[in-house]
Amino acid sequence: MTSRATARPSRARRPSSPASRLRGIDAARGLALLGMMATHLLPTFEPNADLTPTWIGLTFSGRAAALFAVLAGIGLALSTGRQVPPEATALNAARRGVALRALLIAAVGLSLGGLEVNVAIILVHYALLFLCVLPFLGLKLKALCAWAAGWLVLSPVLAYLLRPWLMAAEPPLHLGRNPSWEDLSTPLPLLGELFLTGYYPVFQWLAYLLVGLVIGRLALTKAIVQILLLTGGTAVAALAKGLGTAAMENWGGRAALEQVLNSLGYPLDSVLQVNLTGIRQEGSWWWLASAAPHSATPLDLAHTSGVAAAVVGACLLLGRLAEWLDLDLLLPLRGAGAMTLTLYSVHIWVVAGFYLKPLPAGWTQDGMFFAHAALAIMVGMAFVLLKWRGPLEYAGHAANQLGRNGRIGAV
Repeated sequence: MTSRATARPSRARRPSSPASRLRGIDAARGLALLGMMATHLLPTFEPNADLTPTWIGLTFSGRAAALFAVLAGIGLALSTGRQVPPEATALNAARRGVALRALLIAAVGLSLGGLEVNVAIILVHYALLFLCVLPFLGLKLKALCAWAAGWLVLSPVLAYLLRPWLMAAEPPLHLGRNPSWEDLSTPLPLLGELFLTGYYPVFQWLAYLLVGLVIGRLALTKAIVQILLLTGGTAVAALAKGLGTAAMENWGGRAALEQVLNSLGYPLDSVLQVNLTGIRQEGSWWWLASAAPHSATPLDLAHTSGVAAAVVGACLLLGRLAEWLDLDLLLPLRGAGAMTLTLYSVHIWVVAGFYLKPLPAGWTQDGMFFAHAALAIMVGMAFVLLKWRGPLEYAGHAANQLGRNGRIGAV
């Protein structure tokens, strides 16, 4: 009787421990990292005239990077108040910490931007998103929900109106490449690229961090919340993608867009499925009815936010199952997810080393991806088991502590 009574509360408390929640979040971050690696190293289109989408493009394009951004918002919520925003003094300290960490990330991104590489590097945009979301950190859940919904619906409309004006400037406010240190000398094209004309437009992508703040303010240790994230996110993602497909294929959207398409060599049917980057979305309001990856339309933002919520819910549920089984099922993913800044940066640096060069003898694109993924998983697992931070994670933590406390703490 005594041993049974002792065991039951222990088993019941496990799934709601903070560690299980954070392990699920880190695991989702690891998935995002591997998904981004896949789109960098594996083809998203077949090398034919029709640019037939590959399963990599259909699965990961747009979704992996969006998951990364939503998780940034969740992380901010978890580190600055969880379900209740902190008091003013603590909030201001948290904002200073986030801002210094963002500057470090921007410095890493600008340094990587000087590399010759056929990859859209997210770090400078990611850092700017951290800075842009600072005013929202003190909002309560209802206000955050309203801001997230409004930003998701309205920011793409305003961006659609502003982009032609930015591109018509002389020279256009568009870099067409990864931002680097030298671009700080031309701030207007740099800001145009970062906010509206680039691969990860911060103006629309702020919606992802707001969605992440909403999710992070929920009671993530409760099973019902985890299930709702999985089922609700799946439903939103399916509905948004279904509406986008219907608008393009059944309601005349694709036919209208083909008449104004100004990018020859891009089969519209294929890019609507995989990646709308490189297409000037202007000349027709039908662009806003698309749910194409990297289109940053309301339906695209809703779809990818729904996918991100579903992935987070699934990872949290797996974390709950892992604790119930007393088996660390998430270790391979959460290890990589705990040091994404370091692993992502090293990944970009290695990819740059092979830019416009033949692969080593005996290597294939698939082999390169599996090598990158396996090394990320193994290094991440080793650092977690040794209870180490990644080098850039340590620097980011130090910057955060310096901003919060005016000194670098030991923890």
